[in-house]
Amino acid sequence: MSHESDPKHDDPRRALPTVFIDNERLRTTEWRFAPGAETGRHVHEMDYMVVPMLDGRLRIDTPDGQSHIAELKAGVPYYRHAGIDHNVINANDYEFWFLEVELR
Repeated sequence: MSHESDPKHDDPRRALPTVFIDNERLRTTEWRFAPGAETGRHVHEMDYMVVPMLDGRLRIDTPDGQSHIAELKAGVPYYRHAGIDHNVINANDYEFWFLEVELR
């Protein structure tokens, strides 16, 4: 995924990425969000799958000013094609995290 700016690990408003695997076939990143933390606007350069680690809600803001809430269930993955442009915000009052697998 390509970010307009890199997340700062000392900024509680930014989601924290930890890359576990990055090879010629895929990249696997854990994203952890404090309450209200966000990824920042970014465009997904690869097809990807997300696996939520717990139940929760994420607010998705798009460049056209639209916003919606995604209700996620622990262990239930979803898949998206490359090109998605959005900002993802933790809409919970607790830490939320998911595993993202990008396909090269």
